[in-house]
Amino acid sequence: MWDARLYDDRHAFVWKHGASLVELLAPQAGQEILDLGCGTGHLTARLAATDAVVLGVDSSPAMIDEARRLYSALTFEVQDARRLPFTNRFDAVFSNAVLHWVPEAAAVATGVYRALRPGGRFVAEFGGHGNIRQIAAALQAGLKQLGIGAIEPPWYYPSIGAYTALLERAGLEVTFATLFDRPTPLEGDDGLRRWIEMFAGRFLEGVPPERREDYFRAVEKTLRPTLCREGVWTADYRRLRVVAWRRETATE
Repeated sequence: MWDARLYDDRHAFVWKHGASLVELLAPQAGQEILDLGCGTGHLTARLAATDAVVLGVDSSPAMIDEARRLYSALTFEVQDARRLPFTNRFDAVFSNAVLHWVPEAAAVATGVYRALRPGGRFVAEFGGHGNIRQIAAALQAGLKQLGIGAIEPPWYYPSIGAYTALLERAGLEVTFATLFDRPTPLEGDDGLRRWIEMFAGRFLEGVPPERREDYFRAVEKTLRPTLCREGVWTADYRRLRVVAWRRETATE
């Protein structure tokens, strides 16, 4: 269950870093755009400010409720990225910091292809191969120190080669792909703990409540030498950014 207010209050960097992705999309007035995984709607609003016709979708009812509260003039729906119901509807599908939560990537790509009109584009950014490598290792090491078995991570972090091949199999033509480091400061001296609460809940679920303080301390001790400078925690992010097109004439 996502905490939409915590997401906005302490993790606004997620959508703020998406501003340059909007520039890459270059939305035009009148274009119909799907914001896939819109969260609390901030980037949906930026897209709509270009006079594009935007639909924001997210699988989290809490995120959609907050988006509707913040931007009541815009349209938002609860939708599963693996089961998009749209056919030949959009000039573009846009997605920021979402697809690493959906390991069923082939189903997403097929739905994106189907949702696009011929000539439509898919512009996305999400965690790529090597994303949070140090944090992920420390999360597992902390479990081991507490005598708890390893937990399967919830994230999907593909390489450029794996993901572009997947898009091509879905019928999309990839024209741009890049994998890059984006060290990201976390707000507050408790920034790492709040990040774990927000984005690594699966690990916390495996730790008894009375031992969670020990777990936080173990993870922090492991990461402090490399990811904390002058009291500021930095997440070792790596992002995968892609642009792909649906080129052929629609036959559906």
